[in-house]
Amino acid sequence: MRVQHLVPIRQHFPDRGLADVRGAVLDQMSQADWAQAVPAGSRIAIGVGSRGIENIDVIVRAVVDAWKQRGCEPFLVPVMGSHGSASAEGQAGVLAHYGITEATMGAPVVSSLDVVPVGRSPEGIDVSMDRHSFEADGVMLVSRVKWHTGFEGKLESGIHKMMAIGLGKWEGAKRYHVWGLRLGLEQVIRSVGSVMLSTGKMLGGLAILEDAQHHTAEVAAVGAAGMVECEEELLARVKSWKANLPVRDLDLLIVDEIGKNISGAGMDTKVINRSILGRNCWPDLPRVLRIWARDLTSESGGNAVGIGQCDLISDRLFNKIDFEPTWINGFTASAPQGTMLPAHFPTDRICLEKVLPVCARLDTLECTIIRVKNTMELGEMLVSENLLPEISTRPEVEIVGAAREIEFDAEGALEDLLAVQPTA
Repeated sequence: MRVQHLVPIRQHFPDRGLADVRGAVLDQMSQADWAQAVPAGSRIAIGVGSRGIENIDVIVRAVVDAWKQRGCEPFLVPVMGSHGSASAEGQAGVLAHYGITEATMGAPVVSSLDVVPVGRSPEGIDVSMDRHSFEADGVMLVSRVKWHTGFEGKLESGIHKMMAIGLGKWEGAKRYHVWGLRLGLEQVIRSVGSVMLSTGKMLGGLAILEDAQHHTAEVAAVGAAGMVECEEELLARVKSWKANLPVRDLDLLIVDEIGKNISGAGMDTKVINRSILGRNCWPDLPRVLRIWARDLTSESGGNAVGIGQCDLISDRLFNKIDFEPTWINGFTASAPQGTMLPAHFPTDRICLEKVLPVCARLDTLECTIIRVKNTMELGEMLVSENLLPEISTRPEVEIVGAAREIEFDAEGALEDLLAVQPTA
């Protein structure tokens, strides 16, 4: 089969990484009026989610220490819907995987799926909150603010979403996603968040912004008062930093790994341009015709939600799928299509042979190809030689090596990306 040679390139993004992440968190917490107003001795629930956030252990420890310096008694709560197989032990395990335990944080991790009702939204949505958080004297959340995988709005992933869907635990997450199909998820997040704020339990949150290289670029202690407006401003800023594929149209995207630590949907839908809204649903993003995923990250614990966005997968990935957490996650999010099993084949060689003829090209040599490690790491990638005329016009792109033939090992696996992608 005739296939384009691949060329290693590097996209250069501004490095906005903080020099002292811990210091920045402590500064924000010390300057936050809402934190300073909390009396000593208060029990503070700190909600932490399941995403793979750089420096999350450093950030959470700094938040814990900030409350201790105020004479408060902080404890940690896993704030996630169905992740960790929707079990208290599994969700504590997710945090432990990120280095967040009682021993490392200096504060207890209190994990439970128990919730208490706290009100009803104007649309009729029953709102619930994690019981341990509700019984605390105050609640704050540690959350990354970024674009959501399933919708476009002024308020997407961040403190508000974690406050609504995460603090509602599995029970709330299921309910809110059902309402999201009717009202739109942004409206649900806003409405449920408003009820949560009205309880008086919510103190605020620490918003984390990451740059295009996923370095911790900014932290902001956001209080309950004015939270919506502040979070909207933070989201607009981080969206302007977003990394994308450096083309307008692509026949085949090869993704070496997908996983829950990479995106809630396994792959960033606003990179691959696929979501519950359909294929190529974001008009300002590159159009991607076919997606082939090769592996599942170990951090996913077998949860392969997002495979339904693929056109095919390698058996390497298929053999790592634990369908129970995959189905729990997909159906909790009212997005069963994300769990649908695509075609899968024994080797990478066979996968390539199967997918190229369905890339809408009469001659497979004309197929345009990009290979990435995952949708979080878009600084370095391999691109087919026929994309160079377009890519070379982009000032942020550097060609860092010569074109090479796609090679497989004796078992039919693609050569390791690091072996063909210069790192210096």
